[in-house]
Amino acid sequence: MLAPIEHRIAVELGVRPAQVIAAIALLDEGATVPFIARYRKEATGELDDTRLRNLEERLTYLRELEERRAAILASIHEQGKLTPELRAGIEDAETKQRLEDLYLPYRQKRRTKAQIAREAGIEPLALALLGDPNLTPEQEAERFLNADAGFGDSKAVLDGARQILMETFAEDAELLGQLREYLKEHGLLRSTVVEGKESEGAKFRDWFDFAEPIAVMPSHRALALLRGRNEGVLNVALVLDSELEAEKILPGPGPCEQRIAVRFGIRNQNRPADKWLQDTVRWTWKVKIHTHLELELMNELRERAEEEAIRIFGKNLKDLLLAAPAGQHVTMGIDPGIRTGCKIAVVDATGKLLATATIFPHEPRNDWAGALATIARLAAQHGVSLVAIGNGTASRETDKLVQDVMKRYPEARLQKIVVSEAGASVYSASELAAREFPDLDVSIRGAVSIARRLQDPLAELVKIEPKSIGVGQYQHDVSQTRLARSLDAVVEDCVNAVGVDVNTASVPLLTRISGLNAGLAANIVGYRDANGAFRSREDLRKVPRLGDKTFEQAAAFLRVPNGDNPLDASSVHPEAYPVVERIIVDLKRPIKELLGDSRVLKAVNASNYIDERFGLPTVQDILKELEKPGRDPRPEFKTANFADGVEEVKDLRPGMILEGVVTNVAAFGAFVDIGVHQDGLVHVSALANTFVKDPHTVVKAGQIVKVKVLEVDLQRQRIALTMRMGDEPTQGKRHDAAPDRKSVV
Repeated sequence: MLAPIEHRIAVELGVRPAQVIAAIALLDEGATVPFIARYRKEATGELDDTRLRNLEERLTYLRELEERRAAILASIHEQGKLTPELRAGIEDAETKQRLEDLYLPYRQKRRTKAQIAREAGIEPLALALLGDPNLTPEQEAERFLNADAGFGDSKAVLDGARQILMETFAEDAELLGQLREYLKEHGLLRSTVVEGKESEGAKFRDWFDFAEPIAVMPSHRALALLRGRNEGVLNVALVLDSELEAEKILPGPGPCEQRIAVRFGIRNQNRPADKWLQDTVRWTWKVKIHTHLELELMNELRERAEEEAIRIFGKNLKDLLLAAPAGQHVTMGIDPGIRTGCKIAVVDATGKLLATATIFPHEPRNDWAGALATIARLAAQHGVSLVAIGNGTASRETDKLVQDVMKRYPEARLQKIVVSEAGASVYSASELAAREFPDLDVSIRGAVSIARRLQDPLAELVKIEPKSIGVGQYQHDVSQTRLARSLDAVVEDCVNAVGVDVNTASVPLLTRISGLNAGLAANIVGYRDANGAFRSREDLRKVPRLGDKTFEQAAAFLRVPNGDNPLDASSVHPEAYPVVERIIVDLKRPIKELLGDSRVLKAVNASNYIDERFGLPTVQDILKELEKPGRDPRPEFKTANFADGVEEVKDLRPGMILEGVVTNVAAFGAFVDIGVHQDGLVHVSALANTFVKDPHTVVKAGQIVKVKVLEVDLQRQRIALTMRMGDEPTQGKRHDAAPDRKSVV
């Protein structure tokens, strides 16, 4: 008998059952993961958000498993076929796969050839030949002729008997388990090019004749092969390792056929029915079991690859969302363009739009002087200190333009930064952008987004559907439902880790706060617009439909700077204010003097303030927050400097050492923007001088790194980079081409 769900999850996570039980109770009550991780540490034994997300996912799976188990037991019971042994097997099944194997013979299915043969009374013949191979199949079949049922000769009768045995063999749960494990261990995923698709599918040429064990195939390779198959370029099949060199295989049944034969006591002793039975085994493997298991294992590989791809996307998204904000500076956003011009938007320190313009410094107008004058005028007029330049087409040329402005007008003290514009066009055309800027051209809205994402990446990127940001691998090939659910969880965790200013946060940002939804977020903004800025967290209770439960979940993540109570600007939960008041009384210091006084606060003995409600973890968190109230967990803002004169792929030379920004991290390495409109790849083997299993342990999206150019493939627009400065360039040598960034998103 299986252990309760809570105990199974506890074993998987390596924690105590009591922690899991407490976390499940909180989740079932409607508490969010960020709230539980931050403010219910005593209950869960300090489970962090990562473990809580894993717990939540496994809880969903295991509850679905129990529902399916109950449904299967009920179905077999209704058929009157539920034996004690079968019940025990079903109750002990640990996976959905095992459950379905056991249920296979009892599943309601369309009328099969085997069922038709059984209805014609042929099953006794099948069992007789299996039980006694000394019987002569053709002679025995004569006794079971049934022309009315379609079995008018011995051949048809024997075909019916074979169908019965094939179905029996293929529905044996123990046999399926054995063959599945053998295929997992000895199966290879093999790909070949579809005839005539060599030119059309050139980007898949690395897989035109390829094979790799399915058990160790990395996620990015599996997704590449599956994409090639879906696009009609590759044939992909699961084969046994022994089948690759067919000429070396000795005559006779293969290893899987042998296992089927052993399971049912079939041996070749030259008896009359032996060959017929061996042929039945062969057909069972080829037609029934191999097809079934190939589909199953391919799906399992795809799911495993998708899970890894989604994990990688989530990690990259988290790094982007938690990238260093430039802060509250008047910022100019420039969305570069050539024929249509460069769109400019100036926003104030809070992101409010101040001015817009369009300049045409590039072909065909080449109005360089006019563009310089416009940028300088807008910068002076509005006090611009930062210029955010989108990294798309004409980015480097526009970067030169701004650099020219900085040289000619040093008094402006401008600082320029190239910003990823991934997803900006999605935001520009969104309903949200249309509501905010109904009279603005779509491309100008993109410039606004570029400026704001420099000021605060988190606040701006939450307005964009996470998968549109494009920092994953083969993201369009994975389950979009699972991807969206996973990425939404990442966004929720990031937003709540930072917290938001309730008086400036947008509806999309507030929507991600623990306990809130789009409706409540809109109500908060509506109340704010009608009544002015919130003066305290308690004022949130006046917002329509924001009840006690929502207040409990959300209040601590909503900050009220310069409000009536200094604690409202911190991450201390209102329910814990009494603990702070006791500390204030003991220290005889007003709260405004106490905040930020590390010397005094470090001397406080946290254990003195533990009570029946608040344990040591919570009190310690409170003291840390009082030391640095409202602290931002994001890193310090830094920028990368692209090399002068290196603007296109053709400008690159092997051996060049450049500075760049990591734009995407995949299982096989990291893509780096070095300012040539095409990201280069640092293969996982070139990330460090030591073995790297997971690239995320070395680099993260948004990180500034120094790289050396190893190889430039102009034809395929691929750039091989290394972060190991001692590596020698490989230009002219054989080099296994790594995928470019466009081919893995």
